[in-house]
Amino acid sequence: MKPGNRRKPLLVLLALVLIASGTWGYLTFVSGDTGDLPDVNDVSAADAQQQSTLVDQEDLRVMQTRAALTSALARGGPNAAAARQPHISSSANGRTLVLPQRGEPYRVSDLEALGGEDFQKQTDGSYVLNINVFIGPGARLVLQNATGPLVLRMRSEPGAFTSIVGFGADIRINGSAQNPVHLTSWNSREQKEDTKVADGRAYIRVVGGALKMSHARVEHLGFWSGRTGGLSMTGSDRSSEGAEQVPGTQAQGQKLLSPDGRSRAQRGGDTVVEIMDGSGGRKVSYQMPEANLVTGSIEDSTIVGNAYGIFITGSNETRIRATTVQDSLVNGVLLHRFARNATIENTTVTRSRGDGFVLSRATQNVKISGSTAEENGGNGFTLSGLPLAQAASASGESLRSFGDSSVTSSVARDNERYGMEIQGGVRLSVQTSEVVGGEAGIVVSKEARDVQISGNRLSGQSEQGISLRDGVRSAKISGNIVRNTRVAIHLRDSRATITGNTVQSVSLHGLTLIGQAEGTRITGNTLGGAGRSAIDSDRVLGAVTIAGNNTDGWQETAGFWTMVKRIAKPMNIIWAVVFGVVLVSAFRSRGLGPRIGRRGIDPYSLQKAMEERPVRRLKAAADTEAEPARVSSGTDRS
Repeated sequence: MKPGNRRKPLLVLLALVLIASGTWGYLTFVSGDTGDLPDVNDVSAADAQQQSTLVDQEDLRVMQTRAALTSALARGGPNAAAARQPHISSSANGRTLVLPQRGEPYRVSDLEALGGEDFQKQTDGSYVLNINVFIGPGARLVLQNATGPLVLRMRSEPGAFTSIVGFGADIRINGSAQNPVHLTSWNSREQKEDTKVADGRAYIRVVGGALKMSHARVEHLGFWSGRTGGLSMTGSDRSSEGAEQVPGTQAQGQKLLSPDGRSRAQRGGDTVVEIMDGSGGRKVSYQMPEANLVTGSIEDSTIVGNAYGIFITGSNETRIRATTVQDSLVNGVLLHRFARNATIENTTVTRSRGDGFVLSRATQNVKISGSTAEENGGNGFTLSGLPLAQAASASGESLRSFGDSSVTSSVARDNERYGMEIQGGVRLSVQTSEVVGGEAGIVVSKEARDVQISGNRLSGQSEQGISLRDGVRSAKISGNIVRNTRVAIHLRDSRATITGNTVQSVSLHGLTLIGQAEGTRITGNTLGGAGRSAIDSDRVLGAVTIAGNNTDGWQETAGFWTMVKRIAKPMNIIWAVVFGVVLVSAFRSRGLGPRIGRRGIDPYSLQKAMEERPVRRLKAAADTEAEPARVSSGTDRS
């Protein structure tokens, strides 16, 4: 067999292995299998497009339902009377049970009476929801069962899924330790939870208003976006009341809509929302005032297998306490833009494919305490204070940074990327927490200012314990204990005060300073380990104060060439040459070279020799000329 032909079977086998591994990665993601977590973006283009389209359709359905309800109430008359009663609304994007405001809250018994075949009680006492539920502005829905646990299964199968959406409403999921509430997606064909997200999946969402949930278990909800991610609390982008219809016209041709199915224009300070029906043929405009934020709490609950475990945006004073979030397909707990004044206490996030806890840009004054992020595919905790824009933008976003958020007395353990990461922002802090494993323990970057990293315990990082990078300013790193890593504290192009830290069992450098670090102070640290140097400052630029550090416990293991590189700097070489010249001169003056003066030879002896040299040569020449003459006369005499 020729060599070329011999390679072909090997190439074919390699291609089949690659195809199989890629296919398995995709199938693992869409099936929800959490055994070997692939990358969160490991999804085919076709499935991505399908899910994105389903999100758009959901946005359009919810907006149409809400706009039709508020418009009918605003017009008054028979239409308003009908709209004030629970009713079923149909559109191209599905059927919806609409629950408008009334004096009493809606309960499970009301859903059973109003839903009919679409809300069926099973022989095991559970309920199956086969229709979307929309709770209108000012209405209240209470899910609880006083006589035993409540199990609510939301239809979620190929081609159809249901949702519970409150718009400016109050939704309460009131379980107790004795009678918890269990909410899950449900594939009736397979008689199990829906673990595949490619064709959409059931979800719960509160837009504006409030969500209060306690002693509940939520499983396998949500797909693709945060607002359809499973259990979401989103600030409304419109007010819950006061909608007024604007005369509409028939749409001419196709109209490009925003991702949520709307186009917007400003009229008299309010926003005009133009909504098209499912076919894109008829356009109805509603003028709506500006909006309010969502609030609420999630306590003593467990969330398993959601796309986003908990998603919160546009919120004020939300609270998460004593809750466990597991196996999320993206992030565990995500506080998105404009989530403010929130508290997260005693909450655990494990095995998310992305980050555990995320405070994204424009979050402000969020306090996380007593919480744990473990075995997540990204960071354990991510805190971002970055501005929404870096320069002029189409939306005119503010350039200011955000901050005043903190992680306190929490644990990040064995997360694949970093234990905790701070990106930009002001006055962000990590205090009295423990970080175990990961590439790096605590990473601060992107021009963060006034950051405080204090009283933490870090161990087992593969690269660095604490790292400050890329323009961090006025950071305070104090009272931390860093063990069993290569570099305990790493600072690059940043300025910080590093004081009172304890470093143990480090294998490369206790502290490393690289690049511009003007104004950095390193004092009062205790550095122990065995590596190239306790404090590596060979590559630092700018005036740095390094004083009063205890390095008695450090064993330096630098090799010969490392020592040469450390010593052989330009200024060191120049000074070495200068001292060498001085030393040579001194040696010569001490008799190690030609001696001069009274105790040596005559200093003018060489000059005298040079002066007498021509005379000696002339004499020698004369003697040479006389010699033949003497020889000749001797011959004649013979």
